[in-house]
Amino acid sequence: MTTPTTSTPTVVIGATGKTGRRVAAQLETAGQAVRPASRSLATRFDWDDPTTWAPALDGAAGLYLVPPESGDLAPFVAEVERSSVDRVVLLSARALGQSGDDHLERFEDAVTGSTRPWTILRPSWFAQNFDEGFYAPGIAEGALRLPVGTGREPFIDADDIAAVAVAALTEPGHEGRIYELSGPEAITFTEAVAVIAEASGRDLVFAAVEPDAWAAEMRGHEVPPPVIDLLGHLFAAIRAGENDHVSTGVTDALGRPPTTFAAWARKAFGS
Repeated sequence: MTTPTTSTPTVVIGATGKTGRRVAAQLETAGQAVRPASRSLATRFDWDDPTTWAPALDGAAGLYLVPPESGDLAPFVAEVERSSVDRVVLLSARALGQSGDDHLERFEDAVTGSTRPWTILRPSWFAQNFDEGFYAPGIAEGALRLPVGTGREPFIDADDIAAVAVAALTEPGHEGRIYELSGPEAITFTEAVAVIAEASGRDLVFAAVEPDAWAAEMRGHEVPPPVIDLLGHLFAAIRAGENDHVSTGVTDALGRPPTTFAAWARKAFGS
């Protein structure tokens, strides 16, 4: 579907992140005006500085919202209610509650309780964690060690997340929808690393380590305890098989299947 060009901007909060920069790029490709916002960009947005919120939203029509890692989203949603924004897309997560607290549920409640049309995206783990995120150092070193056992995850390409966000921001019919997003197959981390090895032409190995041993390694690398605790909860869910299912949100929103992990790996690691 071809979307009309518009000069009224869409604000992209978290525009330097994995999904935010892809949303901004895809909106621009579609001929849409974009206002990228973060602490380091020309449009400054800082969750810890509420005086930056209203200027970032001023005159905007759409909002792609990557929420903070914790806290209360309600004050910001109240600012959205006072603005010209008439469509909000919130990045959440497919497996609510796995982080050990209920902050994502509270974020969703704040958005769904507003008067603005909203769409919520609940993606599985990003494939990009292997080349842009916290798996990347292990891949770079040739050995990834995680406490996930033989658990399976349907990794999703962040480009697909962005495509669903852009559709929700520019097309009718997505208001009030919650899209559970995943890749088309659930695979183990051993399988994922093997796919990356084939795509990159490198020798890579994956080792499933015990949670206590992994936590000790992270402490040795001076990873903050809250981060270790958060990841520990998330990895425990994978190990228990809680994520071993696919979701249809990409197809529901876009009318096409999601990108396979192998296709993503060739794009990310192929020469």
